[in-house]
Amino acid sequence: MKKVEAVIKPHKIEDVRNALAAIGIMGLTAWEVRGFGRQKGHQELYRGSEYQVNFMPKVRLDIVVADEQVEEVLKVIAESAQTGTIGDGKIFVSTVEKAVRIRTGELNEEAL
Repeated sequence: MKKVEAVIKPHKIEDVRNALAAIGIMGLTAWEVRGFGRQKGHQELYRGSEYQVNFMPKVRLDIVVADEQVEEVLKVIAESAQTGTIGDGKIFVSTVEKAVRIRTGELNEEAL
């Protein structure tokens, strides 16, 4: 099993969720997060005063999938989250050793 973590722009979350549902991914966890990368923030104007916004709002998605689903999930997230502008986000993949469905006790891929 693999854990796919994607950090995307907030306005793209529904596009990504719908695209994942279309390939049979029914569960994910979404977190509202803030961060920066090459984008480094931007200047904003509020009541006539400029100020620097250093941490940009993002959404982090955590999805655990079977090994054979990883490439398709990566492709779907990348395509549906892309705007073509700086700050589109990143996707990370790591190995999951074990999963347990608390309600039933099912293990690993059966728990997904």
